[in-house]
Amino acid sequence: MRLRGLLRSSTFGFVILVFLLQLVSAAIILLTVQHLTAGKALRASEAKVEELSAVLRDRHARRGMDGVAIAIGGRIAADPGTDAVMLLVGPAGGPRAGNVAAWPPNLTPDGHVHVMDLYRIGHDRPERMVVSGQALAAGVRLLTGNVIDDDLALTEIVEEAMLGAALLAIPLALLGAIVAARVVDAQIERIARTVHAVAAGDLTQRVPMVGAEDAFEILSREVNAMLDRIERLVGELRLVTDGLAHDLRSPLTRLRATLDRASAATGDPVALAALDTVGHEAETLLRMLTTALEISRAEAGIGRAERVDTDVVALIEDLAELYGPLVEEGGQRLVCSVPPVLHHPLHRALVGQAIANLVDNALKYGGAGGAITLSAAAEGADSIRISVSDEGAGIAPTDRAEALRRFGRLDPARHVDGAGLGLSLVAAVARLHDGVMRLEDNAPGLRVVLLLG
Repeated sequence: MRLRGLLRSSTFGFVILVFLLQLVSAAIILLTVQHLTAGKALRASEAKVEELSAVLRDRHARRGMDGVAIAIGGRIAADPGTDAVMLLVGPAGGPRAGNVAAWPPNLTPDGHVHVMDLYRIGHDRPERMVVSGQALAAGVRLLTGNVIDDDLALTEIVEEAMLGAALLAIPLALLGAIVAARVVDAQIERIARTVHAVAAGDLTQRVPMVGAEDAFEILSREVNAMLDRIERLVGELRLVTDGLAHDLRSPLTRLRATLDRASAATGDPVALAALDTVGHEAETLLRMLTTALEISRAEAGIGRAERVDTDVVALIEDLAELYGPLVEEGGQRLVCSVPPVLHHPLHRALVGQAIANLVDNALKYGGAGGAITLSAAAEGADSIRISVSDEGAGIAPTDRAEALRRFGRLDPARHVDGAGLGLSLVAAVARLHDGVMRLEDNAPGLRVVLLLG
């Protein structure tokens, strides 16, 4: 799986792209050098052939065929090892002078340059030559050429050197691609570490600036500007929520106190019932306000820094002891299923509130005579699993999205006190701990699972 993930990663794709680009660049350069080297040698030989042909044609124009024969013989005698190739053929078709025994049957005296293998007189093997045939007069033909075996040998040496360079370029290109990918990954990792720290709740972190005016530096600067803005907004949210909680709780508390005094001062049963109803609604409003503020603060990441190592077993057992009597009064029973030891970094107050909400929901909707089960267990190396299950009617899979919506209430819950914020708070607490909340079938009933990282 790790190999498959590596092969599908953008880093691997970047390495392959850079590797291929470097190989293609090296191949183009080497082929260009090879083409230029071979082409230059061929053009130099063609120029020699054209020069020799021009000299001999001029000699023919001035002194005729005999003059050309004398010139050819003189050149060969003066330099027996010359690379120049010459042949003069008379009207009868026989050779008059030169270092080639006979006219090549596939050479047309049209003045064009050809490359072919021919034997020179005194040599026991054919040689690669650049030759040109000329018609000097009626039946008189002139062959001029230049041996290019040495040039071809040099070209072969160059080609072998280029092949060696190409083989060396493969590991160098791969190394260069890996280094380039590591440089890019390091730049991205520098940004990712900061983003991860901010996501974990440390809003003071910023991407280090290195002073290079490149795309990564521009991205780092923009990310830092965004983080500055987020930090200001979260700070303002904290002030607003704290102020709102204080400003609204105070009048609600005073309202509750006034209702208590009014209830104590009156003996009218109708008035007492009305005051009790108003007091109950005030309590409900205060709970809704508190829960909504807790959800907003959790979703804003406020409280991540307050996560401490928590004895999860003790937390579950404390909640079981607190809710045990209420569960028994409701005709149900409370069961705990926890390991002997389980510790995990948690915001203890918020997780306790989330579990309490789930137990309260199980009390309301679990059905008489059933069991409410609190369980906790380690989930992998760095996560835990906490679940609360009941044996009631449960929630159909098609209705679970509505149950998780803030202020969302299903039809069976309309007649029960509540505001539809309990599961929303639980989900927000799970996200605060880099986890998730899931609704599962308990067969019968509902199981709410918290996976907390």
